[in-house]
Amino acid sequence: MAPSRSRSTAVPAGLEVGKEERPDTMAVDGEEDDLLLPLRRLEISDNAKGFVELLSQLSPATSPLSDADFLARFADLAALGDDHLIVVAEDQRSGRIVATGSVFLEPKFLRGGSKVGHIEDVVVDAAVRGQHLGQRVVRYLADHAKAAGCYKVILDCTPDLRSFYEKCGFTEKNIQMALYF
Repeated sequence: MAPSRSRSTAVPAGLEVGKEERPDTMAVDGEEDDLLLPLRRLEISDNAKGFVELLSQLSPATSPLSDADFLARFADLAALGDDHLIVVAEDQRSGRIVATGSVFLEPKFLRGGSKVGHIEDVVVDAAVRGQHLGQRVVRYLADHAKAAGCYKVILDCTPDLRSFYEKCGFTEKNIQMALYF
C-alpha cells in the first residue's frame, strides 16, 4: 500500500497523537526489548521526553529549542506527510526517547519520476546501545522508503560507522561532499 500524499492543512499527517505507521512491537530474532522499545512516528509530546537532547548525542551543535520553535518545526515537517518520516523509540519504563532516525523522500526526474530515500539523524542513546535498536530504526526507515516507491535509499556516515551500516545492508558508494553555512 502506497503512503498517502495528503497535504491537508486541517490536521497534517503525523500530528495525530499515538498514530503508528506500522506495528513494530513484536519481538524479532529473540529481542524481547522490542516490546519495551516500540518504534513509532515522532509526536509533539516527544519534545518533553528528550527528543532534542538525544539529537545532541549525534551532533554537539544541537541546541535546545523552545516549545514554540519545536512545535513550528514539527508542523513544517508534518505537512510533508509521508515524504518526511521521523521515527522514535520510547523507553516504556523511563518515558524517554532513546532512539530516532528520519527519512526524506526526494522526487526525481530520473528512473521514470521515481524517488530516492535519504536517511538522516540516526542516533541511539549511549545508555541503550548494543541492543540492535539502531538496526531496527534503519530497517524501519528503509522499509518506509521501499513501500513509498523509492528505487534506493542513501545516507552519509562517518568512517567509524561504516561497519554498522554494512550490517544494515548498505554498501559504500561514491564520496560525500559538504558545504556548511
